[in-house]
Amino acid sequence: MDGTPFNVWDRRCVDPFFTEDYELLDFGNGRRLERFGDITLDRPSPAAEGIPCFPELWAKADSRFRRTQGNFGQWLDVRDIPERWTIRWGPLSFELKRNQSGHVGLFPEQVVNWIWLYHHIKHHGPLGPILNLFAYTGGSTLAAALAGAEVFHVDAAQNVVGWARRNAEVSGLAQAPIHWIVEDARKFLRREIRREKRYWGIILDPPSYGHGPRGESFQLERHIVGLLEAAFSLLDWERGFFLMTCHTPGYGTQKLTRLFHDLRPELWQRGQMTIRMMTIASKSGQVLPSGMLVRWDAADHNTASD
Repeated sequence: MDGTPFNVWDRRCVDPFFTEDYELLDFGNGRRLERFGDITLDRPSPAAEGIPCFPELWAKADSRFRRTQGNFGQWLDVRDIPERWTIRWGPLSFELKRNQSGHVGLFPEQVVNWIWLYHHIKHHGPLGPILNLFAYTGGSTLAAALAGAEVFHVDAAQNVVGWARRNAEVSGLAQAPIHWIVEDARKFLRREIRREKRYWGIILDPPSYGHGPRGESFQLERHIVGLLEAAFSLLDWERGFFLMTCHTPGYGTQKLTRLFHDLRPELWQRGQMTIRMMTIASKSGQVLPSGMLVRWDAADHNTASD
């Protein structure tokens, strides 16, 4: 296990996902200043501790998100901003849209996972289908499909699955073998278990709280153990891989290590286990903590044993 933060801008492995359409300009005082294409946004970020390095840049934000109730709020625009706009990220394109939670439909810290998925699939496979749960707007789905994998993209929100499909279209992947599925993740897993399906890779990014298409409730604290047990029962343990990202407060390296060790202590013997922080580097070189990743890979273990 490596607990060292992994910087998504590490130039040793950015290819093929380098972009000039995104930049973390600055962060601090609980906020982050980012450029998406030619639009600069100022929005909350609980992990953005300390004092901003470039105070003068913040006045140039095109829009600022202000919370009004809980995690919800409104965008205060300085100039006209289109409802939707598109940016390039290497060979992929993403349609962005601001929502009432302060998100835009893309999580830049996930790039490290797109890079790993792409190179892993190119090097080892594809050796079977890949399942992407809580798949959102499809960054990992598109990275896997770009490398040649068949992907089952599952998300509970029909509008979000439609958004991911548009991202596939503008990325030139409309004909890629992607199965677009609107379903509650736990219901989908139970059905696949009954069908005795097997997946070469399983990706999931469970939210702290969520709802299925028929009102099914999900709470990570309550349901994560059952979710992981179900996912593990579908995994190809001889050749496969597992990738989970987590943005829930309190789930750091120690808690995630205990969680996975209690569930499957043999993970550390049967493959390469990695638990580490995801970060984004700012213009000043400082890094913004941006969630955790857990990755298990049978191939690395088997290669090391040869």
